[in-house]
Amino acid sequence: MPTADRDASTNGAEAETRRWQLAVSSGILGWLLDAFDFFILIFLFDLIAAHFHVRKEAVVYTLTLTLAMRPIGALVFGALADRYGRKWPLIGCVLYFSAMTIFSGLAQNFSVFVLMRALYGLGMGGYWGIGASYAMESAPLRIRGLLSGLMQGGYPLGYLCAAAAVQIVTLQHGWQIFFFLGAPVALLVAVLTYLAPESKAWGAQKVASLKEIFRAMLPHGRIFLYLLVLMSVMLCLSHGTQDLYPDFLKSIHLGDRAIAGMNAIYAISILYNIAAIAGALIFGSLSELIGRRYSIMLSLLLCLLSIPAWAFGNTLLALVCGSCLMQAGGQGAFGVIPAHLNELSPASLRGLFPGFVYQLGVLVASPATILELKLRDLLGYRLALAEFATGVVVILLVLFYFGPEARGRSFLQGGSNQSEIHRFSDGD
Repeated sequence: MPTADRDASTNGAEAETRRWQLAVSSGILGWLLDAFDFFILIFLFDLIAAHFHVRKEAVVYTLTLTLAMRPIGALVFGALADRYGRKWPLIGCVLYFSAMTIFSGLAQNFSVFVLMRALYGLGMGGYWGIGASYAMESAPLRIRGLLSGLMQGGYPLGYLCAAAAVQIVTLQHGWQIFFFLGAPVALLVAVLTYLAPESKAWGAQKVASLKEIFRAMLPHGRIFLYLLVLMSVMLCLSHGTQDLYPDFLKSIHLGDRAIAGMNAIYAISILYNIAAIAGALIFGSLSELIGRRYSIMLSLLLCLLSIPAWAFGNTLLALVCGSCLMQAGGQGAFGVIPAHLNELSPASLRGLFPGFVYQLGVLVASPATILELKLRDLLGYRLALAEFATGVVVILLVLFYFGPEARGRSFLQGGSNQSEIHRFSDGD
């Protein structure tokens, strides 16, 4: 897009959207809360298993159940957002998943707890799509990339908040209290969303009925399939570099070491989550200068460069540097995703399309950890991590190099790079 046209579009977008800060803040805060309510469980496995007199594996299984429900939530809440606007479905979604979290803490038996975590998954899956579309549609075009990084950075920040909470909040009132901590934030998100303006982009593109929304999906099968493959591999990178890494550090006896008086495994996890947030902001901002694809590809190259220290480091310093660079690159790529997916999504389906693709990708990528474990049994931990990460990054580089981009697309009027989208879709 020529500079003059881009500046004009930017100024128009800013003039059209007053109090955009409220809309963006609600999207970011809600995703942070969503992550907090999800990750708090991983710190409470043993306590919950003992309370309900079940095996630890049974509690761990509820994570899988939550993840499996996410695409359904994205489909339901996303369709509502495209039919009735972003505000009220977003308010309903955050209050719903917060209520399911509270009910998890109030569960009188394990069966009810499992049911609440499954129902929570519907809200968790629904929130990202609506929150991301609402934030990106409301954001000024000139800082859409930066706010995309802030939006996605809420996920590792939510993880950090959960880790901090279990160290700060006393257990004298029982594990249940941790499922109540997010309720005030949910109310804040609801208030911010209520005070924020409705998305003008939705008003310009709204569809008359839910039936028309699902019918409108059909012409966009090619771009949907491309983005589904893309997000599935992206989530393989995220889970493949995070889920087993603490266990890997434990396997090389790093738990006997300390960093600033803290167990090295937990300290490294905190440090690389901080690096992940920084990476999301840096590469999200950079995408405004060099484009979405090139910014993501640059972050993926950082992942490749980090692999020797990340997987084969023999010193504490090497492992810290390698893990921080890996997460800065991996989550840096994710920092561009809210803007990239929304810019590539059909205008009338922006509440449903990005979130459904994202959450289906979560489901498709769910076996990644199992695959890594099988590679570990065959090759050893270090080589398994390195080969899995290398393979995934190379596939992503190819997908992004040959993929479409619509940076700077106007959500009100269509905008730039439509020919690239039409290579993958029959219409917009």
